[in-house]
Amino acid sequence: MSDEKLPILLVPDARLRQKARPVGSGDDDAVRALAPRMLATMYAAPGIGLAAPQIGSNLRLIVVDVAGKEEPPAPMVLVNPEITAMTKEMAVREEGCLSLPGQFADVERPERIKLRWLELDGTKREMEADGLLGVCLQHEIDHLNGVLFVDHLSALKRNMMLRKLAKDLKSRTRDE
Repeated sequence: MSDEKLPILLVPDARLRQKARPVGSGDDDAVRALAPRMLATMYAAPGIGLAAPQIGSNLRLIVVDVAGKEEPPAPMVLVNPEITAMTKEMAVREEGCLSLPGQFADVERPERIKLRWLELDGTKREMEADGLLGVCLQHEIDHLNGVLFVDHLSALKRNMMLRKLAKDLKSRTRDE
């Protein structure tokens, strides 16, 4: 099991806007090799979720761990996750993204979702999620569909945030 970290793609990389393809039976070895590296990358960032498109893989694979610093790690690896139901009630929570470093905004999403996915061993799972886990899962599944959290903001807020990110990244590369 490799814990080698992977580079995280940053906006405006076009691969972040592509819809990921479902993981098929021929992808088993690649997914088993990728999952621990994605977890290592997510923990090192540090983050609470990471989708395969963020590291340049076009597979429907996400990893999440919303356990707090005082709790033992509780990593989840979800293969082909899909939201099957969501509440009409909405909740607002601040979100950030490893592909948009340093950028945060309040995002409105369904308060509770129901989803299904496959475990690495092929076991089918279903669960309901709300709170931080629910938001994290929706955020990462969005990545699989080429959607970024800034797409949930008004055009004005989104454009301001993307301009600030471009400026921050430009000054960071100048300083290195």
